[in-house]
Amino acid sequence: MSALFTPLTLRSLTLRNRVGVSPMCQYSSVDGFANDWHLVHLGSYATGGAGLIFTEAAAVCAEGRISPHDLGIWHDAHIAELQRITTFVRAQGAAVGIQLAHAGRKASMTRPWEKSATLSAQDGGWDVLAPSTLPFSDVYPHPRAMSSVEIHEVITAFRAGAERAVAAGFQTCELHAAHGYLLHQFLSPLANTRDDAYGGSFENRVRLTLEVSAAVRAVWPAKWPVFVRISATDWAEGGWNVDDSVRISALLRDIGIDVMDCSSGGLTPAQQIPVVPGYQVPFARRVKHEATMATAAVGLITTAEQAERIVLDGDADMVLLAREMLRNPHWPLLAAHALGAKAPWPVQYERGAPR
Repeated sequence: MSALFTPLTLRSLTLRNRVGVSPMCQYSSVDGFANDWHLVHLGSYATGGAGLIFTEAAAVCAEGRISPHDLGIWHDAHIAELQRITTFVRAQGAAVGIQLAHAGRKASMTRPWEKSATLSAQDGGWDVLAPSTLPFSDVYPHPRAMSSVEIHEVITAFRAGAERAVAAGFQTCELHAAHGYLLHQFLSPLANTRDDAYGGSFENRVRLTLEVSAAVRAVWPAKWPVFVRISATDWAEGGWNVDDSVRISALLRDIGIDVMDCSSGGLTPAQQIPVVPGYQVPFARRVKHEATMATAAVGLITTAEQAERIVLDGDADMVLLAREMLRNPHWPLLAAHALGAKAPWPVQYERGAPR
């Protein structure tokens, strides 16, 4: 029996297998609304056999978007279009989650396929907030350090976003504390130079992530799990590191967070990342065994055999794929065949199933 295609139960949510789709920004929204692109994009993974499908990062407030084209969940009006997606995905037997996010100092930018630039107010940009006044790079906006009132407004925004996500039919959510976005900025001493209760010591720098997590867990149904995505290391001297990630994971476990999604990097252009297949898997293993909680492994996982070995060896409880899913939304169906496991081919596609 394949370990990868064994169901995984998180609280009362049972995933049909341990293959998930990572959040992948599409930069295709208008005013934060999901549309037909998002329905087809995410729906293809549901028909493709994945056990869990995450939306891209959904901004909990308008100024928390990376670009003006980001998905959003800061308004009740966003719920209806998201419900179209959750209804379809769940009808195919997959579980569906949303990633809740705030870009912080990496906000108000052009889309990746456009020339990288800070957007002016005339081009639809906005003032950018961060823990400190340090920009990500010369190309990015110079942020304003958040006041204590603005910090608490962000906590409220995450909580409200979670409530809307439940109303939209999502079964799980993931809090984005990775890749150099706002929560990660508070975690790392390379971006957080505050001298108040949210800066300085490890305990202060993790405070916002813990408070956001507690606020979301309080409104998320007890029967359903909550994920947190972290950058397990900044890959830069003096930055956030793997030991820090194990420590915060244990704290988040005690709050009621169920799964740590272990990515890395994105905080500083000075990062030095040794990119090889599975290069982030050791982070998931350390968190799983040292913080004693479930983890998801991500990063250059491309083959069925590689993914199977990660789960079989106890490195992580599941794998989340991104680029490989872009290349082939039906990767889970073909991976199951390669591993001799059964996969839920849609009846409409059965004529194409390998024999």
